[in-house]
Amino acid sequence: LQTQGLDVRLLSADDVGLPEPEETGTTFAENALLKATAAAAATELPSVADDSGLVVDALGGEPGVYSARYACRHGDDEANLQLVLERMANVADRRARFVCVAALATPDGRRHSVEGVVEGTLTSRPRGSNGFGYDPIFVPLGAALTTAEMTADDKDAISHRGKAFRAIAALVADELTRPR
Repeated sequence: LQTQGLDVRLLSADDVGLPEPEETGTTFAENALLKATAAAAATELPSVADDSGLVVDALGGEPGVYSARYACRHGDDEANLQLVLERMANVADRRARFVCVAALATPDGRRHSVEGVVEGTLTSRPRGSNGFGYDPIFVPLGAALTTAEMTADDKDAISHRGKAFRAIAALVADELTRPR
């Protein structure tokens, strides 16, 4: 938001004591809007939230919205990654994408969402130790490295989250500067 010329103090859900709402949506957009709307209602402040994950063509879009809990244990990155590799063993079509939807909700009910996508392919084994989640098996189109082999700056420049949050920042700036 500083790039938009705004001096804004950002608060996390932890900063204001908000529990993470259950992700009951069937799409990244539904989950992001659910979280942003809940935060806006609880804090009476404009709120931004996101939902993101890995979408694999040969797996019919899985893990998708279940990316963080694909192997049935929320946040077990290694188990999730290994399950994708198991299901992709001997599969020739390795196309995948990282998707992030960032959502903005205001206390008076306005809601916006934007999507950031990075297309790529999956490796057959993990490479690299940077990042988290599925980064060790994801190679963005046009790259030779997995996102886990990239520097943080290189990854951020192309990442799905970076794309979504750059876009939502412009909407937040518009929202904060619009006449009331």
